[in-house]
Amino acid sequence: MHWSYNEMTVSKMLLGVAVLLGLFSPGLDKTMRLEKPRPMSAPIWPGESAPLDTNRLALVIGNSTYPDAGSPLPQVARDAESLTNALRKGGFLVDAIDNATRLDMTRAIDQLRARAHLHSIALVYFGGFGIQSDGQNYLIPVDAKIWSEKDVRRQGVSIDRLLSQLKTSGVRVRTAVIEASRRNPYERRFRTYSHGLAAIQTSENALIISSAAPGQVVEDPDEKHSQLMTALLTQIDSSKGIEEVFNNTRNAVVAATRGRQIPDVSSTLTESVNLWPARNGIPCPPSALRLAVVASDHTYFC
Repeated sequence: MHWSYNEMTVSKMLLGVAVLLGLFSPGLDKTMRLEKPRPMSAPIWPGESAPLDTNRLALVIGNSTYPDAGSPLPQVARDAESLTNALRKGGFLVDAIDNATRLDMTRAIDQLRARAHLHSIALVYFGGFGIQSDGQNYLIPVDAKIWSEKDVRRQGVSIDRLLSQLKTSGVRVRTAVIEASRRNPYERRFRTYSHGLAAIQTSENALIISSAAPGQVVEDPDEKHSQLMTALLTQIDSSKGIEEVFNNTRNAVVAATRGRQIPDVSSTLTESVNLWPARNGIPCPPSALRLAVVASDHTYFC
């Protein structure tokens, strides 16, 4: 075979490109892997699951390892795992993600919103660091680089905005458990002390429990679970309405800490909502119908 000078030149160029791609492919492959969405719905923690109920949705985010923190938050990981398994055992469709970056968190929120419909009840849990700025509360991703309050607003995820997004997506009842009222490694860079979280403003049909009162911070006890999660896991297994569960959780924490920790409960619920409708003998309609079953003075979402 006889090649012309131009053919040989092109052949050498293609060979060079192939060699370069071979040299750099590991780096390219790593970049591509980093850009892929993290899986969520598949359990990242083993546990029993009941038949899924697409009217009851949950998003659990447990951020326990922050590069800027002096040590991890092991309780957050255990709290998130236990709550995830409790919700899945009760039939919730749960997305769970640990040590979430901002991209992970926004994708998870978008997925929750995409699943929402008119009769949905959504529960969001966040464990990790939170910071208030200008009266708004921001959940901090593990990849946040915060040196000023402007960084907080730019890199954090607003709780108020999250709840508003769920409302506009059609979620009928929005509930949240926020365990972020702890001292964090960021505020000392631009403040002399930690302010905890601000009061969370809720729109109609929302219910939120935060681990501490506005402006207060709590220390993580040297136990398996936080005080809030210990009480919540005990109360959540009951057949009571979710508002009563949250109120009982707050009271249990106050009693256990002798008033040193007072969780904040904010409610604008206009109806009584039960997390576990089947436990009260209320039959659930086919999930495809996506109906709310109303019995006596309670609304049960199936």
